[in-house]
Order: sequence, then structure tokens, then C-alpha cells
Amino acid sequence: MPTPDTKAPVKAQTSTQDKAAAFRALHARDGAFVIPNPWDIGSARILQAMGYEALATTSVGFANAIGKLDYQVSRDEKIAHCKALADATDVPINADLENGFDADPTQAAETIKLAAQVGIVGGSIEDSSGDPSAPIYSFDHAVERVAAAAEMARALHGDFMLTARAENLLHGVKDLDDTIKRLQAFEAAGADVLYAPGLQTLEQIKMVCDAVSAPVNVLGVMVRGASVGDMAEAGAKRISVGGAFARAALAGFITAAEEMLSEGTTGFMQDLKAARKADALLRGDGAGDRS
Repeated sequence: MPTPDTKAPVKAQTSTQDKAAAFRALHARDGAFVIPNPWDIGSARILQAMGYEALATTSVGFANAIGKLDYQVSRDEKIAHCKALADATDVPINADLENGFDADPTQAAETIKLAAQVGIVGGSIEDSSGDPSAPIYSFDHAVERVAAAAEMARALHGDFMLTARAENLLHGVKDLDDTIKRLQAFEAAGADVLYAPGLQTLEQIKMVCDAVSAPVNVLGVMVRGASVGDMAEAGAKRISVGGAFARAALAGFITAAEEMLSEGTTGFMQDLKAARKADALLRGDGAGDRS
């Protein structure tokens, strides 16, 4: 009988300090870079092996992976997840830290500290409250929270990059002027990167990027028909996919399971050629079987 492989998971060899320096350098160089969003150790290590230079966590992808809905994950669960990804990879990890898991600015700042302590070199704080009746924090309160998080980021040993998110567009507040006003205030409060998820056109991206001087992250999957080059030309520095990769994986899984349950067939097996690459990528054999 084969002996089970009981070796410990592969640990990252790159120091947190080196990851932090590499992450800041990505934001300083010309052009834009793509920062995809893994949802577990396997997807993170595969994306690293494919050649992505930095990764970002996804709140919905991780939540679904542990059987929860978005925004149902606790801070302890999120920090443990961040540690697992940072320990398993050699590229910088940026964490989606939601709203800092508390309305209190000091607690939002504490979340930044906890993420940095487990090897995360960048993270975001958003201005959404989690309260459906008032989904966006007031302007002054939102700025106060970013300022507290920025102060904590500066006080940390290392070089943590704080991203401040203006969530208006994801919560039915279609006021781009207010969104830009918030981003400008977040930059003045000390944010290193600015992010307004929900921009849908290259014109909107350009308006935001022209209004601020800090690097701008764009949720690329919401800008239909635009390439990475198009978004870079509009001014974007960092392009993420949010939960899209995790959702695509989950959609394939559900489709296959539904076919087996309802039809009793395995037609889904015909579409699994790409999955052959996974083992090769995890072994470090490059892109694996391309057939």
C-alpha cells in the first residue's frame, strides 16, 4: 500500500520585507499589472507558478470556500486565511480586509496590524458599513477610518501598502462625483492605493485616475470589452478580478455536479484538459500539459 505523503506544506522562501519591496516596485514601474484573486492555497500557488507577480485575496471566494456567504467571515478566519496564503507563496499578497471588521477606526487599524503580522504586505479598507439601511459610512467617518488605518500602516515595521476603497457604485449610489471626492480625501488621509470597484467604462476609469495622483486599482471584470492595455491607457495601475476566478471554478463544479445528478452522465469530463496543468504547475514544471 502506498505510503501517504505527510510532508508539511511548501513554505514561502521570500521574506516579508522582500515581498513588500517588490509590491511597492510594481506600483512604481510604468504600465499596469494584473493582480488576480486566489481563494485558497492551491489556486494561489497555481497563479504564482503561471507567472503572476502579486496576488490578492477575494472575500467572496474565500467565504464560499469555507461554506459561508460574503461578509459572513470573521476577522480571525480572514487573518488565518491571509497567513496561509502568505506562508505558501513567494509573491506579495494584498488582502481584501473588507471594512476592517468594525466601524471603529481603531479596530479597522488593528485589522491592518494583524494582517501585516502574518506576512501580508498590502490590504484594503472599504467605506461600506454592512448595514443595508445605510450601506456607506458618512464622508467624515470614512475618512477618519482610512486615516487611522494609514497611521497604523506607517507605524508598522516593513512597507505595508494601504488601499482605500470607495464602495458607492457597488451599493446603488451611482454618484461618481462623490466617489471621486472620497478617493481624493482617502489619498490625503494617507492611502497608498485607491479603488472604486464598480467602474464600468474606460471613461470612468480615466475620470478617476485624472482626479487623483495615487495608483488606482480597477476591478477589470466589470469593464466589459476592455483589455488590460485599454485600462492601463486610461490610467489604471493595478487590475484585479475580484471573485471572478473563484466564481468560474464554482460554476464549473456546479455544472458538473448537476449533470451527474440529473442526467447520470459525465460529459463534463470532456472539458477537463486544462486541469491537467494543475499538477505540473504545483510541481513547478511550468505551464504543464498544453494539449
